[in-house]
Amino acid sequence: MGGLVVLVISHKNPLETYREIFNGSGLNWFGSFCSSSGTATSIPCTATSNLQQTLIQFTVLVLTGLAVAFAFRCGMFNIGGQGQYIAGTVAAIWLGTSLSGLPAPIHVLLCIAAATLAGALWAGIAGFLKATVGAHEVITTIMLNYIAIWGATYLINGGPLQDPNGGAAPISRQIDPGAQLPVIWDQDLNGGIHLPQGLHMGVFIALGALVLYWAVINRTTLGYSVRAVGFNPEAARYGGISVSRNYFLAMAISGAFAGLAGSMDILGWVHRLDTTYTSATGYSQIAFIGIAVALLGRNTAVGVFLAAMLFAALKTGTSTRNLDPNVFRPELANNLTQLIQGLIVLFVGADVLILYLWTKGKKLRLPTGRGSRI
Repeated sequence: MGGLVVLVISHKNPLETYREIFNGSGLNWFGSFCSSSGTATSIPCTATSNLQQTLIQFTVLVLTGLAVAFAFRCGMFNIGGQGQYIAGTVAAIWLGTSLSGLPAPIHVLLCIAAATLAGALWAGIAGFLKATVGAHEVITTIMLNYIAIWGATYLINGGPLQDPNGGAAPISRQIDPGAQLPVIWDQDLNGGIHLPQGLHMGVFIALGALVLYWAVINRTTLGYSVRAVGFNPEAARYGGISVSRNYFLAMAISGAFAGLAGSMDILGWVHRLDTTYTSATGYSQIAFIGIAVALLGRNTAVGVFLAAMLFAALKTGTSTRNLDPNVFRPELANNLTQLIQGLIVLFVGADVLILYLWTKGKKLRLPTGRGSRI
């Protein structure tokens, strides 16, 4: 279906477009080597930078995907990843700019812990309301998204986090160098010129979060309780499980993953906040892609890993600087990602409709033959 969209819009071979997206994502780096000449046995050096950008996106998408998946396991829909992500970025900026002089490892750990806690507290509000008064988490998390958006906008636009020397555009102060995540891969592009956004160690934190998610869900009492409530709250309550407690904990843990995602961006490569990250339509909307990641990944650790890699590759590979304008029009390149994401979510969710229609058809089908019963 995605190929059909490409064919209708661009009138080009969809396989050629997908190959360009694959190359633009940097995944063609594997199994080859970088050469500025771009010979038949090598790839252009841009594959290195493209792969680094894909892995940076992958890091955030894994964590925002887990933020949705954990709540799903408890039967809740966490649509507030954007607000929790922003809460994490604000906490990381606050500690990253106000504790200069600390040893770098301690400074980084404090910023990460503060961002994770901020996301947990922000989502915990929705979980608390769900547990106490039955307020639906979709409504409360959407409302909390906008509170986070405008609260963060105030903080960097006339508030205490604004950089007084930032010029006309509102922007926060840059975090201390000691609070920045170490870059683990900044292979130069050509002639010793290093990339401005090298891959940081946050990718290992994201992989660790996947392992932690799997362990908690499948190997702990908390995970069993969360899954039990998600399957049937009344049966879980009858079995002695506190449904209200699990609602709160599931939302708080979900928010912790989203807040951690915010700290990965701030500490890893952004290093400051501007309205690109605090607006309703800005970069923080990447948290919404976490919904698609969780749906496609079926709320499993391996599934989230694969889905996050897919969406990260799509996002990088369809950027206007990577997708060849002769293959796909530049003004439509970013929209192509959203089209494919929408189609994936649509067809992943279609299995519920198909099963419903199949079951309904079996009930309506009258049995025939001797001895049949209606």
